[in-house]
Amino acid sequence: MTSLSSSSSLILSQQNLIFSKTHFTFQSRQPILQIRFPKLSYSLHNLKTASTEESTTRLFAVAEETTSSSSSSVDTSSEFARRVYIGNIPRNIDNDELTKIVQEHGAVEKAEVIYDKYTGRSRRFAFVMMKTVEDANAVIEKLNGTEIGGREIKVNITEKPLVQVDLSLLQAEDSNFVDSPYKVYVGNLAKTVTSEMLKKCFSEKGQVLNAKVSRVPGTSKSSGFGFVTFSSEEDAEAAISSLNNSLLEGQRIRVNKA
Repeated sequence: MTSLSSSSSLILSQQNLIFSKTHFTFQSRQPILQIRFPKLSYSLHNLKTASTEESTTRLFAVAEETTSSSSSSVDTSSEFARRVYIGNIPRNIDNDELTKIVQEHGAVEKAEVIYDKYTGRSRRFAFVMMKTVEDANAVIEKLNGTEIGGREIKVNITEKPLVQVDLSLLQAEDSNFVDSPYKVYVGNLAKTVTSEMLKKCFSEKGQVLNAKVSRVPGTSKSSGFGFVTFSSEEDAEAAISSLNNSLLEGQRIRVNKA
């Protein structure tokens, strides 16, 4: 079997050429020669005849490679800039209601409210993927600090590592994680920050029930964000006011209500 690349042509000095969808088959007294065109497309106008001094017919089979728009790779480099975190939302807000609120300021691709996998209750935060970066920026500008159901919501761009993490991960916390209404989201964590380090840092500002750094599934690699639960709203507020934009392991962290 002989392959024909898009940069070459093959002269067939005999006749009896059979044309099929995926290849040419050349039949003669000699063994059959079959020429396949993997990942190539061709048309009848690619077959040409030419006269020679010997007055024999030669067929030129020229393969032309075509590119399909569907085969082009998807650029995901801007995904992290299109995904926004919305915190401190009322528990009765679901995906559809959140979509209606957000789409007043930009085109929504997907909205997902995060629920506790044990209680089924909303964890008061969500992630929304916008159609464009401009839509995401508009939502942050228009909605951050506004009220929904009497609660002041926090709207920010999520951290880039979230692009590589399934949002369902946020529901799959360890069973020993102590949940609480007084919980904060901590973003832009350095890869070296562990759950224990996070707990130690926030314990200086109040009574911490638990702290957890989210991990990429199946690995010990940090996803770049975590959650800290407190025993009271006062402690949570104190942590936000004193630790937001502070340095932890050389990076400025973002602390919001979860």
